[in-house]
Amino acid sequence: MSEELLEIKNLTTSFRVLDDYYAAVDNVSLTVNKNEVLAIVGESGSGKSALAFSIMGLHNRAKMEGTIDFKGQNIAKLSQGKLNKLRGKEMAMIFQDSLSALNPLMIVGAQIDEALLLHNSSMSKKDRKVRVIDFLSKVGIPRPEKTYEQYPHELSGGMRQRVVIAMAIANQPELLIADEPTTALDVTIQAQILDLIKDLKDDMRAGIILITHDLGVVAEMADRVAVMYAGQIVEIADVYSLFSSPQHPYTRSLLNSLPNSAETKTKLHVIQGVVPPLHKMPRDGCRFRHRIPWVDESSHEENPELHEIKPGHFVRCTCYKDFHFPDKHKEASGNGAT
Repeated sequence: MSEELLEIKNLTTSFRVLDDYYAAVDNVSLTVNKNEVLAIVGESGSGKSALAFSIMGLHNRAKMEGTIDFKGQNIAKLSQGKLNKLRGKEMAMIFQDSLSALNPLMIVGAQIDEALLLHNSSMSKKDRKVRVIDFLSKVGIPRPEKTYEQYPHELSGGMRQRVVIAMAIANQPELLIADEPTTALDVTIQAQILDLIKDLKDDMRAGIILITHDLGVVAEMADRVAVMYAGQIVEIADVYSLFSSPQHPYTRSLLNSLPNSAETKTKLHVIQGVVPPLHKMPRDGCRFRHRIPWVDESSHEENPELHEIKPGHFVRCTCYKDFHFPDKHKEASGNGAT
């Protein structure tokens, strides 16, 4: 039986643009269990990173509403002092830009040591160094003693990313958020980093939130998947159901944009339009309707809700029932289909 680690209820995170606040995360509810990878996918601007930063309490001037229950405690209401005791110890984050996440003026070992010292003040300096080197070794760094003494700029992108992971797991957190952890890394290093995160989940039984736009990574890593669009969750299901039977038009469009070796078509599906900017985002009706104009307006709900169509499989708005790709619809009509 799965153990619930994190429960987000009706979370809304709004940012000020000009003279008003606009929600980048809009009424999101999610759960994360121990020893589970929950992938959050969507295009840039969908609200994925804004959600991650909300969980970690890293937004300085955002207006937040709703609850974020971590191990039964609403951390959205904690003071910065109490939150600092949790961050880096019980919950941690792997940032997508390793060079920005590391202090260029400190050697790598001292930065990881600092994370240990903050939460393990009784541990001796010698013991901390042994532990830091051990974690550098665990993340696959071949000469950890040497790397301990190096500065971030002396390391490759893949090595820096491993250091950021070592820092995140140094206190063996129960919740780990990985925000695009393989961005800008070559394919071989990407695979190594993802295997490492998977091993960490198994070793520490941590709950992991994996934020990515790479559906190949999702298929390889995730247990469950939440698809975000325009600040909302539009579909959530276990990874097998999502890939074998996607329902929401946005999910189906994302999957249909992937190359398929089984098909001979030369053109990939292109999703019309873009994710609208925060202050121009439609707030009423189905937020994806403007990008699928061939679907009749009557197919959309006025106030789209998440509907449980199968156990654990939720889809927002009823438009999924009438959705089709325009080219396939034309082909079916040309063949005499109704």
